[in-house]
Amino acid sequence: MSLVLGPYCEGAETLLHGEFGAYPSKGARYALSLTRTELHIQRLVPKPETDQRTVVPLAEVVGCHTLRSRAPADQSAYFSVYAYPLKKRKVAVGSGRGRQRAARTFQVDGAQDYEKNRAVAEKWAAAIKCLVLGIPVSSETDIAPSLLPRPRRLLLLLNPFGGRGLALQWCQTYVLPMIAEADVSFNLIQTERPNHARELVKGIRLAEWDGLVAVSGDGLLYEVLNGLMERPDWEEAIKIPVGILPCGSGNALAGAINCNAGLEQVLGLELLLNCTMLLCHAAVSPLDLVAVTTASGTRCFSCLSVAWGFVSDVDIESEKYRHMGAARFTLGTLVRLASLHTYRGRLSYLPAAEAVAHRPISRSITVAPNGRLPLQRLPLHRALSDMGLCEERHAFHGAEPAPASCPSPGSPSPSSASVLPPPSFSFEPVAGLSPDGGANEGWVGGPPDELLVPLGQPVPASWVTVEDDFVLVLAIYQSHLGADLFAAPFARFDDGLVHLCFVKAGISRAALIRLFLAMEKGSHFELECPHLTHVPVRAFRLEPLTRKGILTVDGERVEYGPIQGQVHRGLANLITGVNRLKIATS
Repeated sequence: MSLVLGPYCEGAETLLHGEFGAYPSKGARYALSLTRTELHIQRLVPKPETDQRTVVPLAEVVGCHTLRSRAPADQSAYFSVYAYPLKKRKVAVGSGRGRQRAARTFQVDGAQDYEKNRAVAEKWAAAIKCLVLGIPVSSETDIAPSLLPRPRRLLLLLNPFGGRGLALQWCQTYVLPMIAEADVSFNLIQTERPNHARELVKGIRLAEWDGLVAVSGDGLLYEVLNGLMERPDWEEAIKIPVGILPCGSGNALAGAINCNAGLEQVLGLELLLNCTMLLCHAAVSPLDLVAVTTASGTRCFSCLSVAWGFVSDVDIESEKYRHMGAARFTLGTLVRLASLHTYRGRLSYLPAAEAVAHRPISRSITVAPNGRLPLQRLPLHRALSDMGLCEERHAFHGAEPAPASCPSPGSPSPSSASVLPPPSFSFEPVAGLSPDGGANEGWVGGPPDELLVPLGQPVPASWVTVEDDFVLVLAIYQSHLGADLFAAPFARFDDGLVHLCFVKAGISRAALIRLFLAMEKGSHFELECPHLTHVPVRAFRLEPLTRKGILTVDGERVEYGPIQGQVHRGLANLITGVNRLKIATS
């Protein structure tokens, strides 16, 4: 039954090849060939009139399951490949219909014995999963399920009020089925109030999880990161991978993740699908955090930006339009442009010793460790289980009843090993902490800010100080200010830099509009606007000299007054999903 496929995979190392049947197309036969980056499929029977070959990029694959038929007489084994390719029809940006689910099930029937067929199916499934997760395999590798790490366990924290209030609906409809196909076990918690996520992560037993994922806008991830830094074990806690699935209004970090993967800039549901697919690929990259200190001495950790002036005004003043989703920022921008303000301030900074702009994007790969961790099963308030989400599994023996649209009882079913155990969740009594914040609420750990002096003291002589009238000051450390605002195209997740951008007074409304329009493509610096300055720095201080104004950290309003920050390189870990695979963008 095995054969080497033809020239359409010529030049690439063929890891596996074989001839299989298809389900539910009875009588159809296909030749399959697996390379490091693609699955090649060629129909053999019935013989096509033209050369019909399908190439599935593994960067668009999220998982592969082995299955078994319910019919006792069927000695075949089956494996299903789950992919999310871009639709051929070009759709409008942000329409949410850019990717569609494509599941292909193949019948392994080369032997009369089920166990032999199952071994082949498991080998193919293991090889595909290894490649998707970035685990190196070659034609010389003895490919087996033992190469794979245990299924990941993710804690999903969802803000049901974020954006247009569609987070839960989108999560149930799009996110949960996809991550189930990727063999990801999870608990989903809906947050009920501001700082709820912050309180939760301060008290959970982190050893039970392989990652914490915010299903919301950027504000919820800000809570998660600061909750981790407020734990007495912050040095270990902050290393747990964090991720974001964009369901809020401001989706800057999701836009940066999407860009880092080389994908076309998109909005809304289409961005969510891209980020969920990347989450399934599991790769993790170091993430810089900036320690920010405000006038009262409060210290927090930021992963996006500190803003003053036009940007922070629009961010906070547009809250009243939250029901509009991301469109609130467009309306807020127009309102603020009608009454453009300037702000007197003193901006000081420590320039970076070297420039790293336009550095190639890092392609780091991190695989979850092998071995299971002990779990304690406790009830969880307002949590959703991860069982019964994969469409194909509903028709399998031992799974939940099939919906009307699923195959009949004669269809394949998964082997017992393919069913994930229910998730678990428990709080860990950390010294000095309780799950609701406890005695140490407000305490923040973290590395020392060796580049900073107290706000009451003058900045060191090696710093540069600019006192002027500003339209905006933006200290940004990610490429995106919003999902469609490519504000710092040279920024990287772990470049150890704060990209300080400021616009001085004197710029016209028309010129400011041109800047923001060009920012959608990241070409605003090419305009060579004399009022716009960009400086890569290691630390900064902003001292507003105007009595009234708005300061934000990661889009969250903070107390108005002097503020300073220092970057700490690679302090956290971010799930970016980028490994050796190349994701199709057209």
